[in-house]
Amino acid sequence: MTHNWYSEESGVYSSRLPRVTLPSDPFCDVVSCVFSHKHNGKTALIDAETGVSISYSELQPLVKSMASGLHHMGVSKGDVVLILLPNSIYYPIVFLGVLYLGAVVTPMNPFSSFSEIKKQTLGSHVGFAFTLHGRANELNSLGIPSIRVPENAKFDSSLVHYAPFYKLISGDYNFVRRSTIRQDDTAAILYSSGTTGGSKGVVLSHRNLICGVELFVRFEASQYSNPSEENVFLAVIPMFHIYGLALFAMGILSLGTTIVVMRKFNLNEMVDFIDRYRVTHLPGVPPLVTALTKMGTGGRMKSLKQVSCGAAPLSTRSIEEFLQCFPRVDFIQGYGLSESTAVGTRGFNTRDVHNYTSVGLLAPNMEAKVVDWVTGPHLPPGKTGELWLRGPAIMKEYLNNMEATSSTIDKDGWLHTGDVVYFDKDGYLHIVDRVKEIIKYKGFQIAPADLEDVLASHPAILDAAVTGSRDEEAGEVPVAFVVVRPGAEVSESGIIDFVAKQVVPYKKVRKVMFMNAIPRSAAGKILRRQLKEKLYSRL
Repeated sequence: MTHNWYSEESGVYSSRLPRVTLPSDPFCDVVSCVFSHKHNGKTALIDAETGVSISYSELQPLVKSMASGLHHMGVSKGDVVLILLPNSIYYPIVFLGVLYLGAVVTPMNPFSSFSEIKKQTLGSHVGFAFTLHGRANELNSLGIPSIRVPENAKFDSSLVHYAPFYKLISGDYNFVRRSTIRQDDTAAILYSSGTTGGSKGVVLSHRNLICGVELFVRFEASQYSNPSEENVFLAVIPMFHIYGLALFAMGILSLGTTIVVMRKFNLNEMVDFIDRYRVTHLPGVPPLVTALTKMGTGGRMKSLKQVSCGAAPLSTRSIEEFLQCFPRVDFIQGYGLSESTAVGTRGFNTRDVHNYTSVGLLAPNMEAKVVDWVTGPHLPPGKTGELWLRGPAIMKEYLNNMEATSSTIDKDGWLHTGDVVYFDKDGYLHIVDRVKEIIKYKGFQIAPADLEDVLASHPAILDAAVTGSRDEEAGEVPVAFVVVRPGAEVSESGIIDFVAKQVVPYKKVRKVMFMNAIPRSAAGKILRRQLKEKLYSRL
């Protein structure tokens, strides 16, 4: 079967979607790109808790005020600024203000430990920071001056510790002529989650961020007929992560869409806010989607039109349960990495095509390969291998790490993602697992996610994870970690038999360990390293 989007000769998968014209001016920065798009949006950002809002007419002046104020404080082009903050209506203003100046942002989880902050700030040579009141002293002890950003959007501007922030956004500065910014200049350094190996600094250019805006957010919006100004997005996923950053600090602000910002995830509050602000779009991660399903609609959340899920794979059962619970809500998944500026694939459902379990079609302007990671040849649709990506959204490099960069991006510009995937006959991508997490049993390869899907379908199992355990004879054997539903009962042998009936013999689970909870990252990824440590501590 031949496909015009796959070349058997080169092994390259091309996007089935029309090409997007990207800015050709080498001196275009992402902030100018965001504000160059005309729309009729009224309200840009709303603080969910207090209702305090920022209008689109105020947004660009606030960003310019922030940039100008920072310039007066001595921040200049190329300086690295840490944003150690939870979600807030001020996050995009700080982010875009720093970039407008030509300085570089490094975002970080506000719950990071002191040693993590120390490591990242030293590694990326941070010279200035925005943080919460409670963490300013820690940064001070590292010799990093910081601006304290109020946690409550209704802050008292006369409070002495918030006066500098208030001054930055109140526009009392004469705007200074900016340094020239090139598309190739570094804009952001994001530390990848480090679920495999140590955390590394992903260096993204203005061009990369422009691709995040154009190839991910704006292109996706262009696929739907309703005006973007009528949409209301709920920002509950963190802006310190590439997924939230591309959406809420950049892309959506170019569309005139309203963003309702939640500081932290709380399920009951989230449902209240969806109703209060008539939220239409909810980008989420697997734990959020499963929490919504467990809660049920209860006749609420009628305004929701679409829930999208990214950052980690969602089990087939979780998807089916969500669709049963929310039959009128469109559900899509997407795939992207920090290293690809969140650009990868996005789901798109029509009246005729519903491909809920896939992560969608390859983004415009991007190319892919599926490669046998053991023997090296490229693979056609339907065959499973490691995903390689190439295109303008791929990062510049890992910060100060030539070795990691050259082992991840090859000489032809292909990013080796480490994700095990296949494209189906229609060009939709399906994520199977991570190369590094594949269990090798007597030479057979077992994807933990396959077994996790089977386990998730057991009525007594609430959550499950699978990892490999060293074995003299077989090399590795699959071990299941299981959280039992409250009030349910199940034995180790019962689970082993349940799985055995549904998989080929070599994939059988050989051991079951019962847990209170499966360790997961904030994005919902299973922290398999912690499971392995538990395993070896009990052997």
